[in-house]
Amino acid sequence: MTGYPKSLIGDLSGFITERRKELFEQVLDYRTRYITVVLEDIYQPHNASAVLRSCECFGIQDVHIIENKNEYRINPDVVMGASKWLDLSRYKGKEFNTPEAISDLRKMDYRIVATTTREGSVSLEEFDIHKGKVALFFGTELTGLTDAILEQADEFIRIPMHGFTGSLNISVSAAVILHHLTLQLRLSDVNWKLSDDERDKIMVQWLKKSIKHLRGKSARSDSNLD
Repeated sequence: MTGYPKSLIGDLSGFITERRKELFEQVLDYRTRYITVVLEDIYQPHNASAVLRSCECFGIQDVHIIENKNEYRINPDVVMGASKWLDLSRYKGKEFNTPEAISDLRKMDYRIVATTTREGSVSLEEFDIHKGKVALFFGTELTGLTDAILEQADEFIRIPMHGFTGSLNISVSAAVILHHLTLQLRLSDVNWKLSDDERDKIMVQWLKKSIKHLRGKSARSDSNLD
């Protein structure tokens, strides 16, 4: 990956407050690509948006979205702007896009980890975060993950249940798993942080989005004076 010149970051930083730049730096300290989230064919916008919000809150930078039968839609009232701070990769255009997503993630050295209650799945507390990068696959609300993922997954992970209800809503499941695994990651000796080049690239993206937003607000203010 080609790094951005520090002078570019310095120039762009001049358009935002020092406090906002410091916030960007603090958030980047907790960003990771060691864990990524993959959503397969989620059709309820509020669930899709809630997962993005959880990813952003827990420091996950990349989310992969598979659209087979259902278009991935975002509910702005739920996502609360979280999606603009993330890198989203969408797999669509074919009748069945799941194999392409699996192939791409394997090329990036991710373990394919299916979230499922099926027999043989490992409890969340017993999952080994040290074995390599993790791509967590979450399926649709009604039918779960497709057979393509279940057949090709390297590992299976589940949240232990102790009540009469056998499963959680997908957005709740994602939040529980991400909270636990990112906490384990930060307490471990795993090299989970972004590289300097990755930090710089994301910083430039965020700075450009912030400047665009500020210019948009300025233009609206000017139009109100007409």
